[in-house]
Amino acid sequence: MREAVFVRRRAPTWRALEGLLDADGAVDPDALADAYVRLGDDLAYAKTFYPGSATAAYLNDLSAQAHAQVYRNRREERGRLVRFWTHEVPEAVYEARGALLASLLLFLGAIGVGAVSSVGDATFVRLILGDGYVNMSQANIEAGDPFAVYKEARQLDMTLGIAFNNIRVSFLAFTGFFPGAPVPGASVGTGWVLVQNGIMVGTFAHLFAAEGLLAKWFRVVMIHGTLELAAIVVAGGAGLTMWNAVLLPGTYPRLAALRRGAVRGLKIVVGLVPVFAFAALLEGVVTRRTEMPLWASLIVILGSLAFLVGYFVVLPALRGRAPHV
Repeated sequence: MREAVFVRRRAPTWRALEGLLDADGAVDPDALADAYVRLGDDLAYAKTFYPGSATAAYLNDLSAQAHAQVYRNRREERGRLVRFWTHEVPEAVYEARGALLASLLLFLGAIGVGAVSSVGDATFVRLILGDGYVNMSQANIEAGDPFAVYKEARQLDMTLGIAFNNIRVSFLAFTGFFPGAPVPGASVGTGWVLVQNGIMVGTFAHLFAAEGLLAKWFRVVMIHGTLELAAIVVAGGAGLTMWNAVLLPGTYPRLAALRRGAVRGLKIVVGLVPVFAFAALLEGVVTRRTEMPLWASLIVILGSLAFLVGYFVVLPALRGRAPHV
């Protein structure tokens, strides 16, 4: 059966279920359960014959809403928190995979802009990083300790301060707030936050690359930067998936689409909290040990990268392709 014919035949049933879900008063539980079962059949059919289609995505989302309504009075599972981290966050990441890819490409492009713009232009480096930071870094390089900045504060104070700043940046990336603006800038604001941070990273890397310290920069900064920068990208993707739901609401009213996108994005951002916290711990405790062996640095960096790929790529793919329950 062609997809258009399938949609035309089954759409009245789906609209009826949407009516049950949106009803303000009491709903006949038998009618809701029956509609939920029939929807499950339609979803299985769509995933089999129209995989990756808008119809399958719509039915999967409608099934999730119906599932929550059917079981809203069920006793809370003991493993609810575990399920959140192992199922709900990965499923939200899978649904937002397009926005996350766009966030990654935008961030990498901004890093390239920052690095290229810094070549042969010391004024650009100082414009982005500030005279104070550039002068301090050059003084540290001349003193033979390029990354002494990571050793200046006490470990606990530095860890807490970094954790707070990381959460602040993720909030900016998610909400799309322009720095100093009283209102969100929607997708444009999220993109601008990603571009700002990307250019800063590219400029920062070039500052040390120009002194022949790029390899040293990588093995020291990426101890915490692997998690920290990836989390900024993911937070930006969460913001894009929220605001893009308004631009492309599909079959939903824009307010409903925004609500759905916001819930999805918020799950992703909450899922980043342990990542930001651990990145801050690494920066406050481990990064300051700039003379640690190369193999130890690589264990931390590659271990962080393996976690990111596993949790934000592999697990979401497995959850997203599994039958919805």
